[in-house]
Amino acid sequence: MLSQIHLETLDAILEKHQCDPSQVIAIMQDIQKEYHYLPESALCYTARKLGISDAKIYGVATFYENFSLEPKGKYVIKVCDGTACHVRKSVPILEEIRKQLNVTEKKPTTDDMLFTMETVSCLGACGLAPVCTVNDHVYPAMTPEKAREMIREIRRKEGLDA
Repeated sequence: MLSQIHLETLDAILEKHQCDPSQVIAIMQDIQKEYHYLPESALCYTARKLGISDAKIYGVATFYENFSLEPKGKYVIKVCDGTACHVRKSVPILEEIRKQLNVTEKKPTTDDMLFTMETVSCLGACGLAPVCTVNDHVYPAMTPEKAREMIREIRRKEGLDA
């Protein structure tokens, strides 16, 4: 169910793009930026406002890997496991972050919705390998120890005991 605040937010995003169906990807990017994923109700509302079918908007949402239909945490941690990062030991970093957050590949988001952990094929920072990002902020030359400290720092910032 769409709340009034939700509708106002969606209407503002749609207005920004002049309710132009050819801007559907940019509109969906803005929706995901706002909610950290694409809520079903927001997609259906957007489809109606743009005069396109729900199937069309879901087709776009599922075609592009960067779109998520599942809620994500406030902090999305991406660990690169591309060739450069992998050979520089990204797997122990990945394992340490999962251990610290108590998440798995099948359950990547913490129960408190603070963190989502993802692996990616490449972050485009091979010279800084191994690399991870938190909400697109790059952490170069990562180690399991640095990963623990990064998580502690975020938790402190959020007012949680780490």
